[in-house]
Amino acid sequence: MITRNTPDTWQTLQTEVGRILEECGFDVEVERKIQSARGVVELDVYAEETVRGRKYAIACECKHWKSRIPQAVVHGFRTVVQEIGANIGYIVSMEGFQSGAVAASDLTNLKLVTWQEFQDIFEESWFEEFFTKQIDEKLDGLMTYSEPFLPAWFEKMSNDDKAVYYSLKEKYDLFGMIMQSLGPYSRILRKEPIPTLPLRARLKPDPILSTIPDHILDETAYQELLDASVAYGETALAEFRVLRDRYAT
Repeated sequence: MITRNTPDTWQTLQTEVGRILEECGFDVEVERKIQSARGVVELDVYAEETVRGRKYAIACECKHWKSRIPQAVVHGFRTVVQEIGANIGYIVSMEGFQSGAVAASDLTNLKLVTWQEFQDIFEESWFEEFFTKQIDEKLDGLMTYSEPFLPAWFEKMSNDDKAVYYSLKEKYDLFGMIMQSLGPYSRILRKEPIPTLPLRARLKPDPILSTIPDHILDETAYQELLDASVAYGETALAEFRVLRDRYAT
């Protein structure tokens, strides 16, 4: 899943839907007013991207109701999606849909989805377009310290600081290598499905895993993994930079 967080209001739901689409690379507007064949309508979320000169538009209706969505909502939104010329429409419901609503969406360009199902649809795109690029942008500096080559300023260090440097590598090397495997360049080289979570389930048991915090190894959602990894990685990078700034010229 992209995130463990569950939107607690309709405003949060449409904001989160918009955020995911934007991080997938779409141009997004929340509460977008748009001209339809019958006049101006307001969409909870409107997203658009252009791929090789072709526009692709998504319209989203976000329902934070305490009951299942009825057929009438589907009929109304289907008309809107058709009239504005969107390629596809999503009705995102926190509580699911009545059977009549599901039947009304058959053979249309509407998708009726729960919050979790919406995440599932865009999970791979979000991972490749946002997660991997954030790892590269935020933690690229740390990854260089995980490589087997010593920095040019290493020989200038005192013996005590060399010992500190080696202890930092022992502490952070595995974390840096795992983050590198989640970055865009490793993804291009391997062409594998996006990695499943938690990370611990994919790694062979080894005492060296104790160098990585449990909350990172056991995280089950990509957004929370990203947040925790960036925070931990930035702390690690700051420790290395204390030595770099002392000796690099």
